[in-house]
Amino acid sequence: MLWNSPYRRKSLIGVLAAVLAVGAVTYSGESNAAYADVKTFTDTKTASDGKSYWVKNHLVTGVANRAAAAGQRKKWLLVWAGDENIADTLVKDLKNLPGSLTGGLGKVTNALPGPDFLAVIDATEGSDTYGKVVNTATVGPLVENEPHHMQYVWHKGDTVYAGALFAAATYAFDVSALPQLKLKGVSLPTQTLGGSVPDAYWTLKDGTAYGTYMGGPVLPGPYVYPNGQVAVGNGFAGSPGALIRFDRDGKVLSQTSAATPQGDNEKLCANLPRLGQATCANPHGIQAREDLNTLVTSDYAEPRNIILDPVKQPSPYLRRPTVRTWDITDRDNPKLRAVSYLQDGPRADPADPLHSESRAVMEVTVTNLPGHKGAFAQTMQGGAVHYTPDITAPEPKWVEVFDDGSANKAIHAANDDNGGGSNGGWIQTSPDDKFLYRAISGRAKGALGPNDPGTTGGVYVLDIQKLVAAGTGFTCRVDTKAEARSGGAESDCPTVAGALPINPGQPAAGPHWGAYDNFVLDSDGLYKETLSPERIAVSNYFVARSGLDGDHKVNIVKLSPEGKTTLDTAFKDEFSGQVGINFNRRSWPHGDFGNAKPHSELFVVADADVK
Repeated sequence: MLWNSPYRRKSLIGVLAAVLAVGAVTYSGESNAAYADVKTFTDTKTASDGKSYWVKNHLVTGVANRAAAAGQRKKWLLVWAGDENIADTLVKDLKNLPGSLTGGLGKVTNALPGPDFLAVIDATEGSDTYGKVVNTATVGPLVENEPHHMQYVWHKGDTVYAGALFAAATYAFDVSALPQLKLKGVSLPTQTLGGSVPDAYWTLKDGTAYGTYMGGPVLPGPYVYPNGQVAVGNGFAGSPGALIRFDRDGKVLSQTSAATPQGDNEKLCANLPRLGQATCANPHGIQAREDLNTLVTSDYAEPRNIILDPVKQPSPYLRRPTVRTWDITDRDNPKLRAVSYLQDGPRADPADPLHSESRAVMEVTVTNLPGHKGAFAQTMQGGAVHYTPDITAPEPKWVEVFDDGSANKAIHAANDDNGGGSNGGWIQTSPDDKFLYRAISGRAKGALGPNDPGTTGGVYVLDIQKLVAAGTGFTCRVDTKAEARSGGAESDCPTVAGALPINPGQPAAGPHWGAYDNFVLDSDGLYKETLSPERIAVSNYFVARSGLDGDHKVNIVKLSPEGKTTLDTAFKDEFSGQVGINFNRRSWPHGDFGNAKPHSELFVVADADVK
């Protein structure tokens, strides 16, 4: 019997109630010990369940007034952040929580669930309020959303789409009048029964967006999609995931399963519980070339093993080696064109398949210019960068062209040159296709054995001009251990243009995510988009329950025209005075809710200030 049949409605409602109960705790008692001049206003929308959902702005008027008085048009950094609370912590670590439930007086402070929020930070270089938090726009009534990704790049007029990993919700924000925000709408799990665990978004020129829902249909068993597809899933946060299209207000336009009718390679694609047809369809990264009518998604992992149960994964084959290409000629009816398996490289060890170069394809990024059809894919545990010259091919062939080990020592001299387990996250081509930006958290101590010291993470930039220019005739192949350690031998292989450590000397404490600044000030005083970004922002947080927590800081990295990297030391925390905005703090404009977890960021400009 089909799970979306009338006979299953009572069961469905019960499960969804449990899903939404994750965020059913409301919050109150706001105080602003560190912010005495906060002005609030709330924008509310009624969602499909008939209930009110909102974004509540907490505008720091003193900072906002200083910024306005300067007469300078502002550039903002939006950071989608979650409240740190007891659900992030293993039971054995409860005693270490600030105001712990188990400590002395039994006081509960930031261990309790609090509101998640979009932080609005002044990102205008030279501004008197540079780096200051001007607004925290909290969402409600759901808490413990585990804010995850927004889209990769923002363009004028775009809705900001923001995913809630645990709550399986997608928020749609109006950012046209920053530093204030409004809520356009919210998609709840009941609108996306064919998928769960939203990950990332890609906006289209018409203002709509595609989103990857990494987890399976909300309920286990067969599910019939609106387009007639039928997929058998193993439940919420399981497999197979889906591709969702949203309108500008967050309304669902279509749902498409990422699964193939015949399933995927059973040897390489484990599922828990096991499915009759094995699948690796857990789409995470997503980018598109509208001019080529092609979308690319990367499969990362069956997510419940990361976000819902903080234990060691029972199988390395729960991390995926696959990339999917889609025909999006009919925007509301994407067609899965191909499933490509990345190949293991020279470091691959049958005894440790988790760190083979093909494993855990977290992100993809497309080239941008007409005449270029290539794309890159990166592996988080595999620690490698793969490339295909033509995403429109019936069966794109992906080749390893760089190993994170080749950049390790450029990032930090004490690092070894083993890229396995590098915990790479964000990867992005520059708009002019000259550079490839990469953020890696670094390898955790003991990841490769009891004597493994781990590695410092950071940011590195690759020069990809020769590779992309070679088209389908490129020759680069990383197929020896020497190339994995020091770069490809062929003349068109990517080369390291710049590298920078974040938290040097601390294993696995580097950045997970990033975004480039695609705006520059024009001679008329308005901002315009640029093909040559001069800086990127990075955040040092993944998912606490995975064990990759980071230090919860956001940094800005400056880029030279040649791709060299330097830390922006002027981007300082307003309380500590240290470089980088620290989200571990007692007070926020919305109250004394304590530490927060910054996962993703975007550079955004108010509509009135950008061409």
